[in-house]
Amino acid sequence: MNYIKNGDNVLILWNNNDPNDLSNLVSEIQSVKASVVLENSSMIAEGSRPSSSFDMIISNWLPPYTVQHSDSLLALLIKLLKPSGKIILKDILDVSSVLKLNGFLNVTKTAENEYSAEKPKFEVGAKVFLKLNSKPAVWKLEDTVEEAWAGTNDDEIIDTDVLLDEDDLKKPDQQSLRVCATTGKRKACADCSCGLAEELRGETKDTPKSSCGSCYLGDAFRCATCPYLGMPAFKPGEKVMLDLKSDI
Repeated sequence: MNYIKNGDNVLILWNNNDPNDLSNLVSEIQSVKASVVLENSSMIAEGSRPSSSFDMIISNWLPPYTVQHSDSLLALLIKLLKPSGKIILKDILDVSSVLKLNGFLNVTKTAENEYSAEKPKFEVGAKVFLKLNSKPAVWKLEDTVEEAWAGTNDDEIIDTDVLLDEDDLKKPDQQSLRVCATTGKRKACADCSCGLAEELRGETKDTPKSSCGSCYLGDAFRCATCPYLGMPAFKPGEKVMLDLKSDI
């Protein structure tokens, strides 16, 4: 128990252990003048102990190793630890990820089935006031929480006002946005009948004739490349003028 120091407050989490084994573990810890508290893992709950009460938590250290380190249990244990407090535990499962997900830092596997981790240097749920200057703070992934909160990050940030110039703010010409209904690009297909091919060549296309004879009925009866798409229904034989400059 090299982790334990003189004066530490230690919590031992057990389940179905032999009383003699527990007694020996308690005596070993008390030999370094640390205080010890025992808690059954199946009985401990929110409010069982005051938050930030322990310098060290030892969990599932003795056979038969039946403590289950669930999310709910680890979320409770990190609250019971003091800031920078440590937890050491044994588990046949790989609990590295679940420890990290519940807020523990410096998670390491010290030996077979043995893990150690630390609570952050600040209290879980702690609040601080951010110093907001004329420029917003930018945090890097490698920045520590304390550095970010203290406002010691002096890295330059990009002014968003200089990312766009006047040309970027101009509304684009609708004519330049017109694309082929078949290719989906501003490139006419081989059998172009919508007038885009002529438009790209700078020519004017005469009003096309219907190939199916149903175009006058409306969009529900028109194919994907129909030049009348988007226009209202009209009477058969009625002369219809296509606006080849509109965005189809």
